[in-house]
Amino acid sequence: MVCLRSVNMFCPFCGNNLEQVTRFCLSCGGSLECLKDTDQTGVPSAQGTSKQPENAKQTEQPGRSYKLFMEYRNSKSKEKQSFNCGKGRLKQEKRRVQINIGMMSPQGVDLKPRRGKTLPLFTDPEVAAPAILERAVQKMKAFNKDMDEGPYVLLYPDCSEVVNVPGSEKPFTLAEYKKDLGKAYARITLFICLEKHFRGGDDTSDSDSDIVITSRSTAEFNQADTVVFEFEPRNKSTPKHKPENEGKALGHSSTTQPGQIVISDAEDMGPPKTNTDKTTCYSTYTDLYAPCVEEEDEELVAVNMTSLLDTEMEEMNITLPAIIANLSQPIDHGRVSRFNISRANVWDGAVRGFKRTSYSENCDMLVKFTDDVGVFEEGIDSGGPRRELLSLLMKNLKDRPIFDGPDGRRFLVYNANAVREDEYYLAGKMIAVSVVHGGPGPHFLSEDLVHYLAGQPSFKATVDLITDEEVGKALQEIENAASVDALREMTMRHSTMLQTAGCLRHVASVEGKNDIVSDYLQWYIIGRNSSVIERFKEGLSALQFLNALQQHPTLLAPVLCHSEKRLTALELERLFKPDLSPPGSNRRLRESQTLGYWADYLLDCEESQTAVSLEDVLMFATGLTSLPPSGFEPSPGIEFLDDSPFPMANTCSNTLKLPLLDAYNAFKSQMDFGMQNSPGFGCF
Repeated sequence: MVCLRSVNMFCPFCGNNLEQVTRFCLSCGGSLECLKDTDQTGVPSAQGTSKQPENAKQTEQPGRSYKLFMEYRNSKSKEKQSFNCGKGRLKQEKRRVQINIGMMSPQGVDLKPRRGKTLPLFTDPEVAAPAILERAVQKMKAFNKDMDEGPYVLLYPDCSEVVNVPGSEKPFTLAEYKKDLGKAYARITLFICLEKHFRGGDDTSDSDSDIVITSRSTAEFNQADTVVFEFEPRNKSTPKHKPENEGKALGHSSTTQPGQIVISDAEDMGPPKTNTDKTTCYSTYTDLYAPCVEEEDEELVAVNMTSLLDTEMEEMNITLPAIIANLSQPIDHGRVSRFNISRANVWDGAVRGFKRTSYSENCDMLVKFTDDVGVFEEGIDSGGPRRELLSLLMKNLKDRPIFDGPDGRRFLVYNANAVREDEYYLAGKMIAVSVVHGGPGPHFLSEDLVHYLAGQPSFKATVDLITDEEVGKALQEIENAASVDALREMTMRHSTMLQTAGCLRHVASVEGKNDIVSDYLQWYIIGRNSSVIERFKEGLSALQFLNALQQHPTLLAPVLCHSEKRLTALELERLFKPDLSPPGSNRRLRESQTLGYWADYLLDCEESQTAVSLEDVLMFATGLTSLPPSGFEPSPGIEFLDDSPFPMANTCSNTLKLPLLDAYNAFKSQMDFGMQNSPGFGCF
């Protein structure tokens, strides 16, 4: 009697053992149409399928079909590695990593990093200091035309020259420095400085001397850091010995500097200092000011959670207005870009202004509004018209077809017409300009989109974010599957949709539905729209806003995302400071009474007992519907009117003028009427 050998079938794509031939492989999702005519006891060959001869002998080599498949898969793997892209190719090529290069220059009597001059530098991790210095100077000269002629020196953040790895006698290499520092390559920042400034041979300064107010403990801390470097062997950081008086050179001062005011610890209300016995000037600087960019190993990847925690620690001593003020430094207030806006079509006028060849985000914005009959509103733009335009622009931007999703959680979607008009780049630039020029943020973007823009790995989207009813229903069915059989049935029913996103897979447990839904949502929101997201990021890079977002995501992300927090009556009451008459005068008594009316009016606005909201009140007085990230400049104030029963405002100076009335009901009625009938700038 002849006994037939039973051989299972395997998927020609992934090698999964097939108990029966189905339309798609339950493991990889590949089409199995090529196996539909194959007998259940047959085996697929490397070139197709064939039936096992009935007179097969038991002495044949078992598992021949599986071996043929493994040989085929190995050959395809080698073929993929020969391509010019992919990880296999990257591993064979010379490894390159990213660090950051900045510039130091004398400010007063110290060397300090120059703001806005930090650039990324890609280099070999085994490179030594001279090669890094040469490449850093070349890149700085390529991006900064005002670079002085050298020679330059390469410095650590503590202003010591890069020769040896700090704390050792090992010659400097980037890999050794990264290993000892314990941070990713992308978090390493080195600086270049003119040698004449570093050696102290040139007393000129790029800026006037600064008056530094510091506590006594801080001054002692700075002195202690100098002492550490003074008494440790010089070759711990560099083998080059310096003259004795170089301890007083730039960046190495051990005493209180000229222009520095030392105050007592009781007067210093800053955050508590760390233990100075275990902290050096170098480590303090890297902990506080090292930029938080993408983590990397063999290639650039997203920031891990440790980097995010470091970012939160860094931002404890940094405020949002300070970041915006730093970004706004390049703005030339002596030049303007003109905008002619009609309130009937704000978007059209703004697009014309941003696309004008003479427009530059580094110039101030000169905005002129027209009324319904085309007459220019009188007045000079000192900030009010600009803030009103930016507020109206962010409101119009939310409803553009480049965004999809529910209110407050909108994300970018591909739109062919918007791509032709380059609207994605324009939208990104509008947001960056609005925030840096003193306007509001969009406050409507999805947190997942903002986290992606900031380089964070967090992704927590839910099915309710999908506005497409068919797609949302399919994902809901998968999410509601209660058993493995039901889940497999749902995945096969929606296999085409899942396969398009690369999410079709074999599920071994019901918990696998969460991964399928999450992966599809990530593809739906990020993956399929990656090209337009990149163009949006290019526009968002204006005025270095995207770079700041990636370095300070904790502070800047809320500017872009929706916030449930609303304005409160107490916030507005504290925001506007009254200009009162001298105490004891009759006018002072009427002003005090009006301030009581004003406080009650704000409470009524908060409780929806008036015709206007708190946002309307703020818009009437300042041109903004929310508190701007940069803060108000000048500070909002209150003045009082004798000659008008209605409120008035000057949005350029952020001044609200309240009428002096004898009864609260009259005050409330006139405030409602005046604000509702104001076309702009607080004028009636």
